[in-house]
Amino acid sequence: MPEVIINVPEELEKEFKNVMPVYWQLAVEKKIKEELNELVRLKKIISKSQLTEKGAKELADEVSVSLAERFSESRQ
Repeated sequence: MPEVIINVPEELEKEFKNVMPVYWQLAVEKKIKEELNELVRLKKIISKSQLTEKGAKELADEVSVSLAERFSESRQ
């Protein structure tokens, strides 16, 4: 099995040491699998999309403006 080395912040390392020994390899492997599955799912969705990068940005901008307006209205 290939080995992957990751760097973690010191604060996280301290927390690792404070927790009872757990099978960290299994926990990390599970999370990596979940993330890979999500990326594969998103890649399938994107590959079928006809939306261009410019179109996606325009859509995102429209959604942002709409959400800002809703938020502003709800605060009044």
